[in-house]
Amino acid sequence: LSGGQQQRVAIARALCMNPRVMFFDEATSALDPKLTENIHRIIRGLAKEGMAVGIVTHEMDFARAVSDRVAFLIDGRIVEQGTPEQVIEHPKDPRTQAFLARPAADA
Repeated sequence: LSGGQQQRVAIARALCMNPRVMFFDEATSALDPKLTENIHRIIRGLAKEGMAVGIVTHEMDFARAVSDRVAFLIDGRIVEQGTPEQVIEHPKDPRTQAFLARPAADA
């Protein structure tokens, strides 16, 4: 199975347990753009259906599009949290600012 197929199978397997919450840790890492969008669509659909979804991602556009709340972590500690607009568009913490200023390829 391709990476994208493996991700979809993993999501389907988890959904068989009828969870109220799902966590995704870099669910689209190493996937091509088409498969990345497919996984994004699945996650957006779950959230739209009312499932609580936690996402670990370096993809700020995706985080901005699907999140009600965003937290920026360094070494496992939350250094900044708020709405996507607060954290991604107007970060206050210098470490968040530095990360967001990096080119996307470095993220």
